[in-house]
Amino acid sequence: MNALTPAESREILLVSHPGRAEIIETAHRVAKIFADAGIGLRVLADEADSTRFDCEPDTPGGTAVAEPGGYPARVVEHCPDAAVGCEMVLSLGGDGTFLRAAELARPAGVPVLGINLGRIGFLTEAEAEHLDEALASVVRGDYRLEQRMTIDVNVRVDDEIVETGWALNEASIENASRMGVLEVVLEVDGRPVSQFGCDGILISTPTGSTAYAFSAGGPVVWPELEALLVIPSNAHALFARPLVTSPESRIAVESVAAGHDAIVFLDGRRTLALPKGGRLEAVRGAEPVRWVRLDSAPFADRMVRKFQLPVTGWRGRRRTEISRGMAAGGAGGVGEDSGMAAGGAGGVGED
Repeated sequence: MNALTPAESREILLVSHPGRAEIIETAHRVAKIFADAGIGLRVLADEADSTRFDCEPDTPGGTAVAEPGGYPARVVEHCPDAAVGCEMVLSLGGDGTFLRAAELARPAGVPVLGINLGRIGFLTEAEAEHLDEALASVVRGDYRLEQRMTIDVNVRVDDEIVETGWALNEASIENASRMGVLEVVLEVDGRPVSQFGCDGILISTPTGSTAYAFSAGGPVVWPELEALLVIPSNAHALFARPLVTSPESRIAVESVAAGHDAIVFLDGRRTLALPKGGRLEAVRGAEPVRWVRLDSAPFADRMVRKFQLPVTGWRGRRRTEISRGMAAGGAGGVGEDSGMAAGGAGGVGED
C-alpha cells in the first residue's frame, strides 16, 4: 500500500499501556524490530520509565535506550504535536490505549495501528501473538489505510459556544449528580423529536457502535457505513428508541432548565460540562481518524472473533450454487440462486 521510498526517513510513535505485565518485553521487541529495519522510534516522556527506555530525567527530545539491548528511541512530550512527522502511531494495549493513541494521531494527520494486549481489543488490528508478523508488514510498507468518521461537539449556553470537543467512539451525556433522572429534549436537523427523562444519552459513530453504545442497546453498524447514532440510556418514555441518522445530520440535546447539570464524556477520556438549560450539538467530525489495516477480513468475522459469537451450524451457500447464480445474472437474467447478482445490481435477492 505505502508509497514509501528508500530514501524517506521513517519514524513511529509508540503509545503503550503501562499497567500490562508484558509491556516491557513487548516494547523492547518493537524497538529491536524497528531498529534492525532502520526505522526510528519515539516514546512518550511519561511512558519511558514504564517501558524501561532509560534516559536522562526530564529530557524530552533526547535519546533513550531500551535496556537490555541498547535499542534507541527519541523521547517526546505527551502533547498534540507528539506524532507530527511520524509514519504512524503504534498502540500496545487494549481499546483504551488505542483511543489515547488516536488523540495524538488525529491532530498530526497520521494513522494508528493497534496491537491488542487487552481482553477484547475491538479497535486493534492484531493480537499480541502476531506482533512480529504485524510489524513485518509495517517494515515492508505492506498495509492499507482506512478512514473512520469522528464526531465534533460543542456546548452552548445562552446560544454562545462555551466548550468544544471531539470523539471517535461516542459523546455520552450523563447526569452529573447521579440523583434522579436527566430531563432532555432531543432534536435532529433542527426539529424536535422527543422529550424524556433518562440516565443519559449517547451520540455515537459506527466505530463506537461496538463500544458503550452496544452495551446501551444500540445497533451494531458496519464501519464502512457512515452514520450518526443516538441511543438513550434507561429512558423513562414510551418512545426512546435508538436512532440511526444521516452522517450529515445535526444532533442536538437540550438539558431542561429546571433539571440537572450534565457531564459529557468524550470516548470516556475527556469531559465537557453541560449545565441545566444548556445545549449540546454534534455533527460529523471535520477530521477523521486514519486506521492501519493489515488484512481484508470482513467485519462480520472480526465481530464473531472478538465477541466469541456462536456460529455452530452455519452452512453457507455452496460454491457451485453461487457460481451458477452469478453466471445466470451475468447473462442478463436472474436465476434461482442469483441473490448476489440481483442484490449487486441494486435489487434484493432471496438470500
